[in-house]
Amino acid sequence: MTIEPEADVRHLLTLLSERNIGAVVVSTDGTTIEGIVSERDIVRRLGERGAALLDQPVSSIMTATVRTCAPGDNVEDLRATMTEHRIRHLPVVRDGRLAGIVSIGDVVKSAIAELESEREQLVDYISR
Repeated sequence: MTIEPEADVRHLLTLLSERNIGAVVVSTDGTTIEGIVSERDIVRRLGERGAALLDQPVSSIMTATVRTCAPGDNVEDLRATMTEHRIRHLPVVRDGRLAGIVSIGDVVKSAIAELESEREQLVDYISR
């Protein structure tokens, strides 16, 4: 899911709400990453600029320096990056092109699944 830099913040809010997502990659062509914009960006700028923000372009509130990951990156590395940089979304880049986005929720789900698998293995081992 991407949004063009010249789209207004009002359109961004609609997109976030309709898709029930917390961030969108900003891209002119849908494959290159020009920035990322999240609910947090909107709230912070709304406090600074007021309701006039709604008619401003997404590019005026996006984060232009975007941390990314690759499809094969380790989930623990993603968690560390998210924690260290206080971010909740990492665009996934494959062959220089946007391939998707990983959220902190995805990372947490993966950790829970791994812990559940380890628990099942331990229970199975003890039950023998």
